[in-house]
Amino acid sequence: MHLTPQAYALVGLTAIVAALVTVVVFSMLRFSAAARETRRNLRTGGGADTALLSAALQEAVTKLKAQERATAARAEASERLSGEIISSLTAGLLVVGLEGEIRILNPAGRRMLDVPESMPAEEIERAGRLPGATRGGGLREQPLRDVIDECLRRRSPIVRHAVELPDTGRGATHLGVTVSPLLDENRGLHGAICLFTDLTAVRDLEEQLRLKDSLATVGELTAGIAHEFRNGLATIQGYSKLLDLNALPPSYRPYVEGIRAETESLSQVVTNFLNFARPAQLVLSRVELRGICERAADEFRADARALGGDIEVNGDFDVIEGDEVLLRQAFSNLLRNAMEACSGGSGPPRIVIHSEIDLPQKVSRIAVNDNGPGIAPALRERIFRPFFTSKRSGTGLGLALVQKIIVFHNGRIVAGASPLGGASLQITLPVSG
Repeated sequence: MHLTPQAYALVGLTAIVAALVTVVVFSMLRFSAAARETRRNLRTGGGADTALLSAALQEAVTKLKAQERATAARAEASERLSGEIISSLTAGLLVVGLEGEIRILNPAGRRMLDVPESMPAEEIERAGRLPGATRGGGLREQPLRDVIDECLRRRSPIVRHAVELPDTGRGATHLGVTVSPLLDENRGLHGAICLFTDLTAVRDLEEQLRLKDSLATVGELTAGIAHEFRNGLATIQGYSKLLDLNALPPSYRPYVEGIRAETESLSQVVTNFLNFARPAQLVLSRVELRGICERAADEFRADARALGGDIEVNGDFDVIEGDEVLLRQAFSNLLRNAMEACSGGSGPPRIVIHSEIDLPQKVSRIAVNDNGPGIAPALRERIFRPFFTSKRSGTGLGLALVQKIIVFHNGRIVAGASPLGGASLQITLPVSG
């Protein structure tokens, strides 16, 4: 079969078109496969990125939570440490606001200011002030308030200021106070912080040393004079006893008897004064205070019961290092004074020896209370001076000798008002161990 040139051209053109179609179809198939592969790769790669991003976010959240827990733990530990430091301070800590409202009062401060331990801090904060303390009230805490108010007014620290809190029955309390203004980061005043220390024991020690020096000086100056008086009185008394009353005219006998009585009385006064002026020589041993007080009470209990009254001994007693003989003499003198004071009253005498142990201060406090007429506040300091007495027949050396014995035992004695209505002689002695 013979093809014409046109037929050959048509066949060639058809072949070329078929080849082009084949190439286009193959290219489309390759492109589609590549697209599918690309989509598959994209889907696979996006999930990994999402998982990676989720894991990173979860790790960041975990770290933030751990940091938050660590910060909270540090804050709690810091707050706990601050609380332990405040509670462990032996000095009083008082933080107040601009209006005097209490923010912090630690346990040591509570004890010094007689704030009950059972009173919660929230109640103190609600009250806004110390119990019984008001601005300008002149009550027990007011001297401390005045120092804080001055610090707030001046906006400057007050360092080592001495404050005396009034007597509450156990003597005045002496405080050493330092007050500083409480400022924020912008130097704005929003309160005051007050640190105070109980200096009562230091003041008592100073008073004891002063009394010891005074007693030693009095003894040295007057012992010789007292001996001379004693010698002269002994001569007068001896000559008066040589006189035979029966040989004298009746009109002269009262004079001789008067000389004898007065010389006996003066001799007793001189003896008491020599006992007072003599340097104390303590024979120390462990002494049971209850036994001392019970024996002293037994000396006068019969006399009190004969008048319809009684002598009572109660409370907690401790053991001290002391001179048993001198301590018994001191308590006997106190009970004798109490009996004499009560004997002039309208009712039967009632005397109570009450003791308690102050563990924080390591002292024993013993009070001899009676229902007699009491001691006027103006005389409570003077009754311990030698030769001061309110009795017609007294020598004024009984309480002075008691004070000397107590002072040489490193204690102190003060006079106050008794809950029975009379006088209260309050003794403080350091306990043993």
